[in-house]
Formats: sequence, structure tokens, C-alpha cells
Amino acid sequence: MAPRRVLVTILAVAAFVALLLYGTLSSQKAECFVVTDYNGGRDSATASAANETDAERQARDTACGTLAHGMSEKILCSQTPPAVRRCRTL
Repeated sequence: MAPRRVLVTILAVAAFVALLLYGTLSSQKAECFVVTDYNGGRDSATASAANETDAERQARDTACGTLAHGMSEKILCSQTPPAVRRCRTL
């Protein structure tokens, strides 16, 4: 009886993980790669989101995380147009 419970538990956990993975990945419709130049530095990042605008913003914010120091600089950096922008639909 115990091996059957273990098998049922493993299957239930696997089904739950598959459901979470599907729900997360199905909402990602666009992916953007950006290169950001700010304050003499350069960094790149890739992000995915429901649309290109959100994906680009998230990638820019990620790249700015290493280039800017403090909230004011992070805001200014994230408003800087990227030097390179490549987006694609997933």
C-alpha cells in the first residue's frame, strides 16, 4: 500500500509543477534583448513578458541594475533608449 501512495504523491506533485510551468510560460508572448549604455558603462539583458513593451522595459531595468547607483540613477538609466534592441514573438 505504501508504494502506491508514494506513486500517487509523486504524480500529484508532477502535475502541479507542470500546471505552474504551463501557466507561467503561456503568459510570456514576447522576448527582448537590449544593450544599455549609461554613465560610461554598458550592460545587456534579456527578458520576456506578455508584450514587447513590457519585455523591453524589464530587460532595460535589469541591465540598468548594474550600471546605475541609487534610485534616481536607476530611473534615469531605465528611461535611456537602448543602444541595441532585438525583440521577438514567442
